[in-house]
Amino acid sequence: MNTVIFVLAAYLIGSVSFAVVTSKLFGLPDPRTFGSKNPGATNVLRTGKKLAAALTLLGDGAKGWLAVFLALRLAPGYGLSDLAIAAAAVAVFLGHVYPVFFGFHGGKGVATVLGILLALNPWLGLAALATWLLVAVIWRISSLSALVAAALTPLYAWLLLESGVLIAAVGVLSLLLMWRHKSNIRNLLSGKEGSIGRSQSGDAPPQ
Repeated sequence: MNTVIFVLAAYLIGSVSFAVVTSKLFGLPDPRTFGSKNPGATNVLRTGKKLAAALTLLGDGAKGWLAVFLALRLAPGYGLSDLAIAAAAVAVFLGHVYPVFFGFHGGKGVATVLGILLALNPWLGLAALATWLLVAVIWRISSLSALVAAALTPLYAWLLLESGVLIAAVGVLSLLLMWRHKSNIRNLLSGKEGSIGRSQSGDAPPQ
């Protein structure tokens, strides 16, 4: 029963869409209605409001970190194993992707996964972030950076984490993240994927 509570709490934390909340606070259009229609920091940035995009990125990352941090801290006291922590990690990601508060229309989860990784092991999160940044500097394609980082993160987890269950959870998250980027993969293969700083799908909303 305690595991169910952990999973449900993590899912609800993940369901807070900071792209939508931040956009409302700044008086911006709903990010699900323009550009890529993805409620994430990259799409919010298309409005030209860098602060709103930064807060979206921070919020989405923080909720992933918070859910796993709480699970790590509380699970031992409730007699729960790493399986409950792993389930919470996956649940907060699924909450971001399918948020109950916003019609189950969520983002792709890059920032949320980064927060999860930082909570599991700071070096794991930093390794994934460094991979993203390196690919972004070389090719300047956000989705490619996310895909490469997702592909390599299970290897980093295998090197840095001791729990096989948590390593498996990281592998599941990586696969889910790549699945969420399936349209980007098609665009990459066809040479249609936009670069960082250029709109990838649709136009930005009018200012």
